[in-house]
Parts: sequence; structure tokens; C-alpha cells
Amino acid sequence: MNLTESFLTALDSLRANTLRSVLTMLGVIIGVGAVIGLVSIGNGVQQSVTADFEALGSNLLTIFTDRDNSGGYPSLTLGDVDALADPLSAPSIAEVAASINRQELVTWGNGEYNTSVVGVTANYLVVNNLTEFLAGDGLYPPDIDTAARVAVIGQEVATELFGEEFPVGQEIKIGDINYEVVGVLEEQGQAPGSNPDETVYIPITTAQQRLGVERTRRGEKAIDTITAVAANDEVIDDAMEELTEVLRERHNIVFADEDDFRILSNASILDTIGNVLGLLTLFLGAIAGISLVVGGIGIMNIMLVSVTERTREIGIRKAIGALKRDILTQFLLESIVLSLVGGAIGIGLGYLISWLAARFGDIPTFVSPQSIGLATGISITIGVVFGIFPAWRAASLRPIEALRYE
Repeated sequence: MNLTESFLTALDSLRANTLRSVLTMLGVIIGVGAVIGLVSIGNGVQQSVTADFEALGSNLLTIFTDRDNSGGYPSLTLGDVDALADPLSAPSIAEVAASINRQELVTWGNGEYNTSVVGVTANYLVVNNLTEFLAGDGLYPPDIDTAARVAVIGQEVATELFGEEFPVGQEIKIGDINYEVVGVLEEQGQAPGSNPDETVYIPITTAQQRLGVERTRRGEKAIDTITAVAANDEVIDDAMEELTEVLRERHNIVFADEDDFRILSNASILDTIGNVLGLLTLFLGAIAGISLVVGGIGIMNIMLVSVTERTREIGIRKAIGALKRDILTQFLLESIVLSLVGGAIGIGLGYLISWLAARFGDIPTFVSPQSIGLATGISITIGVVFGIFPAWRAASLRPIEALRYE
């Protein structure tokens, strides 16, 4: 008997017990569907986070105070920003911006909104890729130089305070001080560590005067963070070294373990997050894979039952000339067909889980070709591994004993 005949005979045998075959495949269907569905969610979340960080720029460097080494005082100032922006001191740095973040009550008319008010340098919005406006414009160097009472607001802030009113030119209150709205940002969505839609941006010098400010150990007005942009991805390490050297010199630091600041790069954060999410996706896939093992055991069990039920058939086929390999091939093919059909249905179930998660759970998903290939490979492996023993047992039956079986 050739392979095609064995395959057709296997299909006929499975069709003769359709309900039993379907129930046997359930374990494989659920297992493959769960693997593809969960892995697609993990992949989707990983791609979404990666896209968010890449939108900010992988060459972005963030500097903030290390209070463990600063005696509890903030350590960064606008003087540090000016020093880092000097191309002679840090040639690998293209831009340097700074910010101060406070939580404040913002009001207009009868509306009020408690949100983040961020004092920023003039180039902060550009550095953080906040360049699209619904109305108005951003902040300019004269606004910083004169500590102007002007504000750029996020789309959510504009909606909450103004409703259908046009915000630009209106005056909002932050605390007890009036600020003219000069710009409204396009909707940005959640960004890593912040939500620009719910933020109000004002000149950093204004924030230092009006919102209260901490002071460094030396008595200078402090800032919360410095954001630097490396000239390109290839010089990120050079940029970090230059930043470190300039700040150590300004802060009179001799030893590295005494640095009163810390530098984080988006590239390193992205790598760390990617590794964590990759391990999480693998873990989810492994958990779902347990049900595949259960499905394989179900296939082995039903194939052993099938061998017992068809003992006389095996004896007759051997008596008329069927070889041991013919019997082995037939039962092994039946097991593989069960796994493959179950795997194919499971792939469809996985796509359904992925679609439902994206459609109703608002969870980013991505079904990769690799996960489909993995599911198909696992299905074939299950068919072979869990089908080989029943097939071998059927092929090993002695014809005379098989014919006597009742």
C-alpha cells in the first residue's frame, strides 16, 4: 500500500467516527488557539511599546537627579542645560531641553481640570516630537527669556475646559495666575511616562517663578529633568560620555560612584522592555502549550482505543499481505491527520481570539507568520509523538492472534 492509499484509508477511518474524532481534536484546537492568541497579544503589546519609544526617538537621553548621591537635594539647573548645549563641550549632542513637572488645578470659567503643568524650554516640544497643533503655535525663546505667562495645552485639556469654545487667545488660571493659551496640540495619545493630551506646557522660567521651585545644595533654582538628543544612533555612547563629563565637571564630582545624576537612553530602555515583553510572551505561550500536551494525550488514548476496536481488521489485512510498515503508516497518518486538522481549526480560533482582543479589549495584537509556522510544526509533532506508540502496537499484532480477537 502506497502513502496516498494509506492517507485515504486514514481519512475514511476518521470519517467513520466523526464525533469521536472531533472530540479528540478539541485539546489540540484549544491549545493551538490559545498559543496563537496569547502570543499575538504579547507580540502586539511589544510592537506598540516599541513604536511609542521609536516615535520619541531612540537617540533620546534623559538626565535626572540621583538623590541618593545628592543628599536629597535636586542637582540639575538651567546652567547645566546651557553647558550641555555648547557644541564644544558635547559635540555628539544635537539638542538639549529641560522641564519641571508640577500637578496643578487649571481653571477657565466654571471649568476646572487637575493635571500636569510642565515648565519647558522653547525646544522641548520639538525634542519630544510634539509639533502638530490643532490651533495656535508653540513656545518661543522670548517666552522663556521674559518668563511670559503663556501656555500650550493638550487636546484633552482643551476639551475639558473649553468644550466647543476656541481656546487660543483665552486666559486660563493655573493656581491664581492667568496664562494666555497660545496653542493646542493635536491628539497625541499615551506616551511612555506621560500623556501630552492631558498636559499644560508653560515656559520653564515662568514655572520657576510662579509654581514654586526646589533649590540645589548650592542654592540655585533646580529643574527636574534634562532631555538631550544624540546627533544620531551611532554616537549615543559618545553622547552619554560627554554628558557625564560635563556634569561631573560642573558639579565638582571626582568619582563615578558619587554622580548626583543619572542618564537613561531610550535605546537601553527599549531593549530592556523588549526583553521583558519577549520573556512574557514566551511564558504565555508555554502556559498555553500545556493544553497541547493534554490534547496529544487525548489523541494517544483514542488511537489505542481504535487499535483495540480494529484488531480483527488488522489481522485480516496482515493475512492478505499487508506489511508491518503499512499498518504502522496507516495508524500514524490517522494520528497526524487528527493533529493537523485540529491545528488548522486552532489557527482559526487563534485569529478569532486575536481579533476579539483587539476589537473589544482595545489590546494591540499581531499574529506573526512564525507563530503560525510554530503551531503547524507543533501539531505535526504531536501527531507523530503521540501516535507512534498506538501505531507501533497495531503494527506489532500477530495475524493469528488478531483474527481470533472478539
